[in-house]
Amino acid sequence: MEGERQWISGVVEGFYGRPWTTEQRKDLFQKLKKWGMDSYLYAPKDDYKHRAYWRELYTVEETENLTSLITAAKEQGIVFYYALSPGQDMTYSSQKELQILKRKLEQVSQFGCEAFALLFDDIEPELSKLDKEMFQTFANAQVSVTNEIFTTLNNPKFLFCPTQYCSSRAVPSVVESEYLNTIGTKLHADIDIMWTGDKVISKTLTIESIQEISDVIRRPPVIWDNLHANDYDQKRVFLGPYSGRSPEIIPLLKGVLTNPNCEFHANTIAICSLAAWSKCKSETKINTEVKLETETEDGLPQEPIPSIVSENIYHPKIALKNAIKEWLTEFCIPKEAFGPISKPQPPVTMVMPILPIIPSVNTCMSLTTTTTSCSFTGNPKPSPAVPEFNTSQLQAFADVCSTVNSSSTNPVMNSLVSATKIILDDNIPNTIASIATSNIEIPKKIPISTMAVPVMKIGSTQLIQDESLDNNLDMTENSKENEPLMNVEDDELRELNDKGSLKFDDIVKTNNEHEISDENIEAMECGSSIASQTSPNNMVKTLSEDIIMSDNAKNEIVMQIEMSDEEVQELNLESDFKSVNEDDLLLFCDLFYLPFQHGNQALKVLNDFFWLKNNANVLVSRNKNDSSVKIEIQEWMQRSQKFDEYCHSVYILGKKISTCANKELCYDLFSYIWDIATALTVLNAFVKWLALGCFPENINSYTQGSFTWFSKGWKESFQSGDQEPWVFRGGLVSDLQRLMPVDGGNDLFVYKFPDSPTVEYYLMRPYNHMDEEEVYNVYQKTNQDTNILPENFKELLFDLNICPFLTLNPELAIVMHNTCNIIIGYACAVVDCKIFNRNKEICWIPNMCEKYPLEKCESSLPVFVKTTVNGFHNFKYECPPCVYSTYPSILSLGILKDDLIMNSSLAKQILTVLLAALRSNGSFGVHICLDDRQCGEMDFYLKLGFNEIFRDTENSTIYLGRQY
Repeated sequence: MEGERQWISGVVEGFYGRPWTTEQRKDLFQKLKKWGMDSYLYAPKDDYKHRAYWRELYTVEETENLTSLITAAKEQGIVFYYALSPGQDMTYSSQKELQILKRKLEQVSQFGCEAFALLFDDIEPELSKLDKEMFQTFANAQVSVTNEIFTTLNNPKFLFCPTQYCSSRAVPSVVESEYLNTIGTKLHADIDIMWTGDKVISKTLTIESIQEISDVIRRPPVIWDNLHANDYDQKRVFLGPYSGRSPEIIPLLKGVLTNPNCEFHANTIAICSLAAWSKCKSETKINTEVKLETETEDGLPQEPIPSIVSENIYHPKIALKNAIKEWLTEFCIPKEAFGPISKPQPPVTMVMPILPIIPSVNTCMSLTTTTTSCSFTGNPKPSPAVPEFNTSQLQAFADVCSTVNSSSTNPVMNSLVSATKIILDDNIPNTIASIATSNIEIPKKIPISTMAVPVMKIGSTQLIQDESLDNNLDMTENSKENEPLMNVEDDELRELNDKGSLKFDDIVKTNNEHEISDENIEAMECGSSIASQTSPNNMVKTLSEDIIMSDNAKNEIVMQIEMSDEEVQELNLESDFKSVNEDDLLLFCDLFYLPFQHGNQALKVLNDFFWLKNNANVLVSRNKNDSSVKIEIQEWMQRSQKFDEYCHSVYILGKKISTCANKELCYDLFSYIWDIATALTVLNAFVKWLALGCFPENINSYTQGSFTWFSKGWKESFQSGDQEPWVFRGGLVSDLQRLMPVDGGNDLFVYKFPDSPTVEYYLMRPYNHMDEEEVYNVYQKTNQDTNILPENFKELLFDLNICPFLTLNPELAIVMHNTCNIIIGYACAVVDCKIFNRNKEICWIPNMCEKYPLEKCESSLPVFVKTTVNGFHNFKYECPPCVYSTYPSILSLGILKDDLIMNSSLAKQILTVLLAALRSNGSFGVHICLDDRQCGEMDFYLKLGFNEIFRDTENSTIYLGRQY
């Protein structure tokens, strides 16, 4: 090649998961030109003919689309690199294979492509028996093939991704790696080599590390940067600025390509800030972790920016602010959403050891009996000691994550033909057959969702159990075609639907939590259920010839949601909460920042909740005439109010995103904001319950858990970058959930996403006596037996099952309401069932005997009515010792059917808050007692994590219990 090659700056579409669409890629080319970048590498891991079927030539339709992409890139001055990943199953010594590879790339060359890449990442570093006869080493085989292809294509711009693509993959080290040294000495000097840094996802890139790899490969590397890649964790999207790389390394590099988030519209920050970084010569020496005197409360430098840093000095926060301005315009552009849109979470995942170092919540609770008072006018005194974090175990866990063998199979799509589906025919074999070893019966041809695996490294696969799917409470009316909606006969079901009521006996049965198939997985689809967000003339395309690339294999249509001009105008004219602004996006970015760092506002919410929980014990002393105590309580209340306001701002952000004009962007982002809003809903409800002060002074003995953000060593390890970030799965959402005092509550935080973006949020708060009528209405609607009660006995079952909780222990009752402040659900409990029943006998039963005298029990009344009334007059309750010893508490909950259909996670949310309240009172186990004929209600509680603990055959009762 003549002259010095240009600096490479741009984007590599190289993640695992749903590839971007043709139109999105063309949109990207325009943005790259606008921001001064010059390169795009086409390498979607799960695209049809890039990896799994690299041997196949493109069809006429595919040719037209690929040619249009290459042409569109040239029009914007963007170098289009076409990449293939043949290393999974290529025989390097086969001339036939080599000719197939040449033919494929020469075909693409005829489309006008002038730049290419061969990627050998994420493959087994072993030669086949035939290859060993011709090549001395694995590196020699790759070099031989790559050099010949390079020569055949007349020495074009060419990129090579080695199998050892980062320091942690180098064997035994970068300097001593025979593989890397062979690549460096024998690969053609004009072929650029890609490198990810010290790790697959590197927190920093240093001058020393770049110099080291440059010496070994005999050329400056092109950085394949996975900083913003999120295909390994369904709970995280990375919206923070490009950081951890000083512009001082630019002279040592050939270029940088970012491999960003799977969601196309989540990448403005990543790409725009990289573009700004590429134009700088140095980085500000200011520690961006510490707020400066010149910064505002949100941590951003005050205007004017030029007075703080020069144009040639990179400051991540300035880059973030500028990128947010660019991103903001996207929300107002009306665009369709092609469904079903789903996050890159698979029905399979890496095999990892079960170690006690990363419980989803507090599975390793440490209880103490000591409490420490706090000073609320200054820094609080130390809270009860938090268990130390075992970093050696974490390192062992990280080592396993980093060394798992790669999988040779992936789901595939054809993004050059369709944005939402894969096309299968009898000539295409099943590419994921090896997953059958994970106890899944795999048919010859199946549609599956994308795989969440480490970027550029897939691990062995196994079934996810309770981590990516919510099989527990799938109340969707249009769920699986061959399964009943509720556990009732067809005639009863029709009757219930006509009445609009749902008893717990009627709640849906779902597959066993540990049996996962494609039918279990619910994709977040575009549907007609959100009429306010759709055009009256939605286009429906039947895909009889295709299989949709989604988690819902039985969906046979793709809905294209597009807002009409009238709806867009209406949106712009409505209240301010529907207009996304820069502050909203800054909040969003802080909530989902970077793999090794939470944003400022995320850290604030973590610290505020932890502070409120740890210092709630002062509320027990609120009746004392002590001025210092009153000041402490006042500060607690003020901080709890601010926490509530913060949560409200997140709810509003979710509403704004769900109603923005750009539905394509909305569907990319909504699941993430819904995740964090739901987590904050639970935490905020617990804070509101704490405000009652209805717990013992030693509450901290019961609510301090191990392995949270505040455990010694946890956040330090998270921020260090010493481990790959998939070790800390879940990001901020999981960090918040771990703070809830619910031991072993992983299943309670597994939620099914709404089928469509929604503005309806459900909030929770403590019950008060004015709520009784609404709670009564909820109970009546959710219990079928109440419909056949005589008029003068309408309240009988409510008086039997719910009213004693609300009357005797109202402090342990939680209500759930919608955005109209209408109560749609309740949960109530008592700490000790023996004390409860003793109080019930003294204070409640006499009133019931007076309200329901025996003489009212006419012979014509239903049997269960007479039995219930007789039960009041002959009250007797004995909890079996085997139940009481471990599960002394008792509870009841109910939620309206229509709201459960809209959001099937509501029962889990309200149960979590109630269990946390019980835990705060020193209870570690709760039970419910059911008639053995209440199959539906029993199934409901079983799917909420309860287990059968005792069966009283004499009285036909079953006890279900749960520990926490």
